[in-house]
Amino acid sequence: MRELIVDGGERLRDGAGALDVVEDIVAAMEKSGLYVAGRGSAPNTAGYVELDASIMDGRTRAAGAVASIRDVVYPIRVARRVMEATPHVMLSGPGALTFARAEGFDVVEDPKSYYVLPAGVAASEVDDLAHGTVGAVALDQAGHLAAATSTGGTFGKLEGRVGDSPLIGAGTWADDDIAISCTGTGEHIIRAGGAISIACSVKAGARLDEAIDAMLVEVKRLGGDGGVIAITRSGEISMRYNSAGMKRAAIGADAMPRVATFAD
Repeated sequence: MRELIVDGGERLRDGAGALDVVEDIVAAMEKSGLYVAGRGSAPNTAGYVELDASIMDGRTRAAGAVASIRDVVYPIRVARRVMEATPHVMLSGPGALTFARAEGFDVVEDPKSYYVLPAGVAASEVDDLAHGTVGAVALDQAGHLAAATSTGGTFGKLEGRVGDSPLIGAGTWADDDIAISCTGTGEHIIRAGGAISIACSVKAGARLDEAIDAMLVEVKRLGGDGGVIAITRSGEISMRYNSAGMKRAAIGADAMPRVATFAD
């Protein structure tokens, strides 16, 4: 994670666009198998892996997502192609896979050997509704913001289950002022208003940390937990959570990376 955030910071300082950086960072985490996304995803109750991802360009409000897609190496790259090559925001299930194949994306040929348990997850936990998500937010030199989110969903989920991660406004949001990616129990994040509720609170004058905490309090009240990473147009960064911990990393104009799992 430290290497990813340092590389992303260097690219942004060299003029790379926020959208490209968040896509590439999330894709690297999908491929690594270290997180509950991409290769580190567990099968649903029907015995196969379904993946969700979304991406949003704050400058144009363009967005793309895939939900319940099977056996693609980089769900986030497919989501971006949905954004750029179709009139739609989301494709799901078999249709999403058909689209990915037609567009030439890498697919998983042998799922049984490809997928692995992510770091810190035991085989005994696969049938529990444990959860995990990867996400990235960025502000580039031109002042543009972008956000991306990807997940394998909750362990032990029902076939066809979709959480907040592929839902624009729930798990992912970016506009001219803020970029947000959420993680946690997706059903509760959706019901609590998710990313868009944070963006609206900030636009109405709330401090960034307070807006995030208010959404997470509602998630907790509803019976779930979660975490949020966000960055504003002014460069303010927030990484808040109400679970036991959240793997997170950030880098700002000072080029000093911050990496943590539990409380600082």
